Amino acid sequence: QVQLVESGGGLMQAGGSLRLSCAASGRVFSNYGMGWFRQAPGLEREFVAAISGRGTNPIYADSVKGRGTISRDNAKKMVYLEMNNLKPEDTAVYYCAQTSAIYYQSASKFPRDYGYWGQGTQVTVSS
Repeated sequence: QVQLVESGGGLMQAGGSLRLSCAASGRVFSNYGMGWFRQAPGLEREFVAAISGRGTNPIYADSVKGRGTISRDNAKKMVYLEMNNLKPEDTAVYYCAQTSAIYYQSASKFPRDYGYWGQGTQVTVSS
């Protein structure tokens, strides 16, 4: 049974940085792609970043490109999202997700490819 637990959210200042972590358990972690998504109040969940099972080929939403970095440590079964130059519009609940199918070589930005989700961690960026 896959479990994903996010941490690292909180109240941030605009212009600052954050590092979110996601601890995974269950399946062979390195086989599966990992993604970060976020959902702001009243809006649909949106893609933020994703990375392949082997830790290559990261992809980013345009809104975080150049400000965000996704990484993973397969030995520790962890995935991270670092973002700098935070903006108030980054305020959202951030979710870690794992692909349903094996995504060893590539990453996916589509929520439909993710069958496992964490509970989310709130990030609030004040101006």
